[in-house]
Amino acid sequence: MKSNSGIVFDVKKYAVHDGPGIRTTVFFKGCPMQCWWCHNPESRAKDPQIVQKIIERVNGSSTIEETKIGRRMSVKEVMTEILKDRIFYDESGGGVTFSGGEPLLQSDFLSGLLDLCHDEGIHTAVDTCGYTEKKVFSKIIGKTDLFLYDLKLMDDQLHQKYTGVSNQPVHENLKLISDAGKPVQIRIPIIPGITDSEKNLSGMIQFINGISTIQEVNLLPYHKIGSHKYQRLGIIFRMDGVEKPTNGKMDIIKKKFEESGYRVTIGG
Repeated sequence: MKSNSGIVFDVKKYAVHDGPGIRTTVFFKGCPMQCWWCHNPESRAKDPQIVQKIIERVNGSSTIEETKIGRRMSVKEVMTEILKDRIFYDESGGGVTFSGGEPLLQSDFLSGLLDLCHDEGIHTAVDTCGYTEKKVFSKIIGKTDLFLYDLKLMDDQLHQKYTGVSNQPVHENLKLISDAGKPVQIRIPIIPGITDSEKNLSGMIQFINGISTIQEVNLLPYHKIGSHKYQRLGIIFRMDGVEKPTNGKMDIIKKKFEESGYRVTIGG
C-alpha cells in the first residue's frame, strides 16, 4: 500500500552531482546509519525537529532563532515541485533523485513518487546506503532507472563501529540490484584514517568486480561543511582533527580504481 505523504527535509533544484544531467533532488528524512562523518546529520531523525540557533547582535544582545527541519509533504506536493523543472530534465538528460537520509525508510512514499515519475517519463535515481530488507528493495527496483549506491567499509566490525550497522544487507542488496540488471553508480566516501586504507579499497574493488551493472565509481572526499550542525542538533561530532584528503591522495585512489577498469569521478 502506497503512502500519500512522507517527511522531507529539503528539495534541491538544479542539482548536477546527483545523477546525469540537471536534476531535482528530494531529501527524505530518517536514516538507519549513524556515520561519524555525515554532513547531513539533520537527516538522521525520522520526524521533523525544532533546532535553536543563537543570533548575536551588534549591540551585544542576542536572540534565539528556531528552525524547523523537515515537513510532511504529500506525493502531489512533491510532484508539483518536480514538474516545475521538467524542461531542464528534457534538455539535459536529467531527472529526479530521491536521497536523504535514506529514502527506503519511507519506501511506500518513495514507491508512489517513482510510479508518478515513470508515468510522466521522468528519469529517476535513488541515492541509498543500501541498508534495508530485501523485500523493501524488491518493490522499488523495477521502478528505478539508476541507483547511486554507497559503499563505506568492507570489514563488518569496522562498518558497525563507524556507521552503527552491519554491512551484510548492504552487500546483499547491491547484488540484488545487479541481478535485476539495474545501472549503478558506486559512491565511496574517502575518510582519512577510516575508509582510505589500502586494505579497504582493495577489498572494495574485489567485491564490486562481481557487480556487472556498475556505470562508474564516485569518490567523495571528506569535508567539514556540515560540522557546525552537530552542536545545534545535540549530536556528538566525532571527526575533530580529521582533515580533508589531499588532491594527491584522491588522485592515487582514483588511479587505483581506473586501473581496475572503472570510470571514476572525484565528487558526485
